Amino acid sequence: MKLISSFTKVLFLTSFLFFTGSIFAESGHGDESEHEEEGHIELSNEQIQHAGIVVSTVGANVIRDVLPVYGLVATNAESLQVVNARFDGVVRDVKKSIGDPVRKGETLLIVEANESLKNYSITSEINGYITQRNINIGEKTNETPLLVIQDFSTVWVELSIFPKDLPLVKLNQTVNIQSTDLKNISEGKIIYISPFGQVQSQATKARVLLENSNNIWKPGLFVNANITLDEINAPVSIRNEAIQVIEDKNVVFVKGESGFEPREVSLGRTDGQYSEVLTGLSVGEMYVSNNSFVLKSELGKEDAEHGH
Repeated sequence: MKLISSFTKVLFLTSFLFFTGSIFAESGHGDESEHEEEGHIELSNEQIQHAGIVVSTVGANVIRDVLPVYGLVATNAESLQVVNARFDGVVRDVKKSIGDPVRKGETLLIVEANESLKNYSITSEINGYITQRNINIGEKTNETPLLVIQDFSTVWVELSIFPKDLPLVKLNQTVNIQSTDLKNISEGKIIYISPFGQVQSQATKARVLLENSNNIWKPGLFVNANITLDEINAPVSIRNEAIQVIEDKNVVFVKGESGFEPREVSLGRTDGQYSEVLTGLSVGEMYVSNNSFVLKSELGKEDAEHGH
């Protein structure tokens, strides 16, 4: 599966570069007149849009000193309702099935009480979804919960903290949570650190409360997490996606009057999202923050042509 995944990524990148190369060729980008200065790449607005190039401004950002850990999304055990019958009896109607959404105050069941032989309704105390149903029409109520409702508007993320890192972890620390496919990113805070260790993993559990109003975080899924240990103000910083390595040097493409110029930069601290720039860039300059690899590819073509 890893081989297939790698092949798919290579195929996608090759197709993307071929596609952008075709756009450049059709618009005359291959003409020498478009490279007014050596090392500069000129693109029209149409070419920039088709290549998905994003230009941002160099500025200040907060760079975090983080502790990377792994976690597991779990149901918030404080946001559920176990539905039981107030009086023993026979269930005359069940309004909900597993997976159905529920609003607070909504009727869930109708039960005929054994003693009075009168019907009474059971309503929901919370918003959520039916995750268990253990009763059907005509059955008698007992000690088993009739229904279980869970509210997924918040979830827990259970982090595994190893002994060497445990002294660094504190309550109320901010934690950046990322899905394993990197498509979803959220932030929460540590609300609980277990006093017990886990025998098998020899790790201690730290719990993060995470907002989940859009229901993107599914209990049972693994996530990557970065616990913020310290925050540093970097006066000159750029997004990490902007950085390309050319001839073993860190390079950023800067937008100027003559097009996009590859600029060597010296980097300082980084947190996986932003990097501090020590030399090479100034606040206010415009740089390519996304899809700069397209310009790197074009620069390579230009160097190859000049080599002949």
